Amino acid sequence: MKISTKGRYALRLMLDLAYNHTGSFIPIKNISQRQDISDKYLEQIITQLSRAGLVKSARGAQGGYMLAKEPQEYTVGEILRLLEGNLAPVACVDDTKDACTRADECVTMEVWREIKDAVNKVVDNITLADLVEQQRQKCRCCK
Repeated sequence: MKISTKGRYALRLMLDLAYNHTGSFIPIKNISQRQDISDKYLEQIITQLSRAGLVKSARGAQGGYMLAKEPQEYTVGEILRLLEGNLAPVACVDDTKDACTRADECVTMEVWREIKDAVNKVVDNITLADLVEQQRQKCRCCK
């Protein structure tokens, strides 16, 4: 399984919103500059995040984006699944697909299930608040 650029950038965008949260909306241009990601690309990503209710938006001079919930209420898994879909390493263990016709005789199925479970365990147990704290520890000179 490989996380796409879109998934990686979505996580960076959400982390930026959490890290720089002041109670005010943050313009996409500010996030773009801090993250060194095209604002046009971030706009595509933020649209998906907004439609899913993960961020709130406001138009106008004081407009921009902010988290819809507290950072501890978001998991990395929630964000990645929104942009990437299911995080299963192969289709035969993807819960949204029909069961594999070879499931009863395929010994590799258990390998794929264990990989899927391990990935889900990691991404579902790390919150944006955890990442904010790690970022603050990494850059003590920041906020």
